[in-house]
Amino acid sequence: MNSNVKALTTANHCRDLAGLTYVYPVVSRRAGGLSVGINFNPNRACNWRCIYCQVPNLQRGAAPAIDHKQLRQELIDFLTQILEGTFYQRFSVPEKYRALKDIAISGDGEPTTLQDFDSAVVTIAEALNDIPLPAIAKVIISNGSLIHRPAVQRGLARWQALGGELWFKLDRATSAGLRQINHAAISPKRVLANLELAASLCPVWLQTCLFALDGQPPSPEEQRAYLDFVHQALKQKIPLQGILLYGLARPSQQEEAKRLSPLPTAWMQGFAEQIQALGIQVKLTP
Repeated sequence: MNSNVKALTTANHCRDLAGLTYVYPVVSRRAGGLSVGINFNPNRACNWRCIYCQVPNLQRGAAPAIDHKQLRQELIDFLTQILEGTFYQRFSVPEKYRALKDIAISGDGEPTTLQDFDSAVVTIAEALNDIPLPAIAKVIISNGSLIHRPAVQRGLARWQALGGELWFKLDRATSAGLRQINHAAISPKRVLANLELAASLCPVWLQTCLFALDGQPPSPEEQRAYLDFVHQALKQKIPLQGILLYGLARPSQQEEAKRLSPLPTAWMQGFAEQIQALGIQVKLTP
């Protein structure tokens, strides 16, 4: 690692801090400690374009082919430095965050756009088997749009076998809202079907980012649609683990950035209570 780097904070999630291609550190306010990120999209390509995305120079596209040997070695070396304790000093990690909390397949784009997603999960599993890790969470963060691909389904099933879970993005629950916030040409009906399939393969949390757009919170129509979506998912007995509701933590790098602002904590808490009233757990990070 390069020791001449900025201190790692909850506001700085730069993928290049560790000088690696696929592995990067995150001081996570939601996890309350260190998250080891795995980036299948070093080309900063994604099949969606969320207006709150913090990835600079984001482009439409898919993950490139990855070097599995390099991915495995980067992960082993990086985790070893964390377990030995040298990592925290080199990056000036705040004392309260000096604990390894999870490994997250996330990065600079949708990870399931990787053609051999299942093979990459196997590579990660092999690396983890070589390291005496403590009990930590294992997370895939995804928009869930490519669950129909066999390689994605195999990868999720393998991830579940590792004790992993999937955080499935749902920021809006109308077609218009999905287009506006995520630039995604997908219907809520299709999202619900994808969610049902995903939850049959791996434990799933719904992950929702809420913020003000042009000074306004999501419209009453969008709020009702979201609550109706969750209600329908529960009615269909989709085994959701709960809802991860969070607000803006870092500035967007998209052209809409100036139009976005955090919502008041009281508003977020009020909406969380409406979701909880449906009979599902909500973890709120305003």
